[in-house]
This record gives sequence, structure tokens and C-alpha cells, in this order.
Amino acid sequence: MHRITYRILLRKEPEGGYTVTVPTLPGCVTFGGTIEEAIAMAKEAIEVYLEDLTERGEEIPTEEDTLEYTLTVEAYA
Repeated sequence: MHRITYRILLRKEPEGGYTVTVPTLPGCVTFGGTIEEAIAMAKEAIEVYLEDLTERGEEIPTEEDTLEYTLTVEAYA
């Protein structure tokens, strides 16, 4: 077993709490009432997701070749 690092994105929800997505793992989405809870839930969701892939004999995606940039654009509303 080895460690794999994944980026997670937290989005604050209007009704409270945070939705978490894992861009490298399609469909890996969870929720937590606080940032700390959301991060803990994300860790659990990733572990379950990877366990499922392993059981099905599928390749485990990594972010080794992923480059990340942030862009700012003008938006007219």
C-alpha cells in the first residue's frame, strides 16, 4: 500500500455546509457541515472509491501528470 495525494474542492453551500468534489475521481462527491467534517468525509469517500476500483480490477487514477492553473477572466452580467 502506498500514499496517493488528491486535490479536493470545497464549495460552501447557501443552506450551510460544504460540498466536496475530487476532480480526478469522477462522481466522488461528499458533504460536511464544517470544513473539518467535509475534509474527513472526503478522505473516507476517496478510500471507498479506490477500494471499489481495486475490487473491480480497474486502474487507480493519480494526479502525477496534472498541471493546475487558476485563471481570472472578465465577466459581464
